[in-house]
Amino acid sequence: MLLNTIDISQLLSLFTFNRDEPLLFTSGLFWVLFLVFLPLYALLKSRRKQMMVFVIAFSLFFFYKCSGLFFLLLVGTSVFDWWVAQFIESSKNRTERRIALSVSLVFSLSILLFFKYSNFVMSNLEALIGGNFQPLDLILPVGISFYTFRTISYVVDVYKGKIQPVDDYVEYLFFLSYFPCLVAGPIVRARDFMPQLQENKPATREMIYGGLFLVMLGIMKKALFADYIAQYNNIVFGNPGGYTGFELLMAVLGFTMQIYCDFSGYSDMAIGLGSIMGFNLGINFDYPYRSLNVTEFWHRWHITLSTWLRDYVYIPLGGNRKGKLRQHFNLMVTMLLGGLWHGAAWTFVVWGAGHGIALCVHKLCKPWLDSIASTRFTRCVSWLLTFSFVAFLWIFFRANSFHAAGQVISGIFTDFEWAYLHVFLARRSTWCIMLAIIYALHFVPRRLWDKLRERFVATHWAVKLLIFILLIQLVLQFASATVQPFLYSQF
Repeated sequence: MLLNTIDISQLLSLFTFNRDEPLLFTSGLFWVLFLVFLPLYALLKSRRKQMMVFVIAFSLFFFYKCSGLFFLLLVGTSVFDWWVAQFIESSKNRTERRIALSVSLVFSLSILLFFKYSNFVMSNLEALIGGNFQPLDLILPVGISFYTFRTISYVVDVYKGKIQPVDDYVEYLFFLSYFPCLVAGPIVRARDFMPQLQENKPATREMIYGGLFLVMLGIMKKALFADYIAQYNNIVFGNPGGYTGFELLMAVLGFTMQIYCDFSGYSDMAIGLGSIMGFNLGINFDYPYRSLNVTEFWHRWHITLSTWLRDYVYIPLGGNRKGKLRQHFNLMVTMLLGGLWHGAAWTFVVWGAGHGIALCVHKLCKPWLDSIASTRFTRCVSWLLTFSFVAFLWIFFRANSFHAAGQVISGIFTDFEWAYLHVFLARRSTWCIMLAIIYALHFVPRRLWDKLRERFVATHWAVKLLIFILLIQLVLQFASATVQPFLYSQF
């Protein structure tokens, strides 16, 4: 009887929300559920309506396991914005259309602002005017920034006539709740996604196995590399005053690659899962640390966010159409908002401001930079300056406070000695090897990755299975005690 009680309680725990154990792409439970989900999805694929209802149910359950009853917030948002888009399309009155758009934007952004920035605003008000600030006990719904940006882009595109509104609410809920994009993007737009859903083409062999390749690549980046090197980074950034300049620099270089492997690894898994299901979710990272300037970096880093900010913030502000001064102002506003989007702290604002200033400086200097001959030396210098600047700003992104960021920067510039190199290599040899591999892989030419993907698709299924088992064995070998959450799931 006791055994049956334990079994039932354990079974029920699989279907209930646990704040300390959210469902992640790197958790074993997710892959068990996905292996059950996939054959049922394949059976229903040709019956589009039934397939959509099934995927929506799975997506909402996935969101429930990530954020509890906050999945109802997503459903409410989908109902409201679907109706607003219908109203905007049917109304011929320009004022009514503008009011409907404004109401939709206020509705979506107010929810995001409340959950994400209430305590930030209240703490700053307390610092300015005094008072007894008591932080609200708020839980940030996982992925709220990502699905909010997707629903905003949908309503705005309908208003501007770039897309037709979706007549079937089920289709819109499918788009907004689609589980590969739910937790941390990519920020796929309705105009790219809805035609694929409506055509409902079956996944090709290349899409299925190419998607599996991306999933495995994402697991390697996130669960093998990012989670392992994060252990040292977390220790150092947790107490930056207790480490030498050399150790601090290693932590900065480590976090620079950790955040890339963490976020691009998640994107690879999300895009790969979409491909297995027959959907092209685009590209979200394009080897950003190869960039030769900051403008190029933002063309390669978190592409779906940078293009969203360009199309729905920068261009509506005037873009580059109203003179250089206004262009620089628009860039700064866009990047400040981009920084604040990443987190409710002034350190994120400084991170965004730093990139905004760099973009403005690059725009000003571009005519002079273009006149310099492109040689191997100048490209190396450009790369080194760009990478160093980006890595420097990651300090503010990672540090818990300005004081901690100042300790890291001060330690690197005032307490740096190469004599620590030998000791560091000896004590943290595995960490150093992993970091070196990550940096080296980042500079493997794209054509070689494409060939490797094609070769993987063409191999026998037994070879694919063997590669997958070897990957999982590596992950288990270097895994930390607990499954590490995705950094961007909190944004």
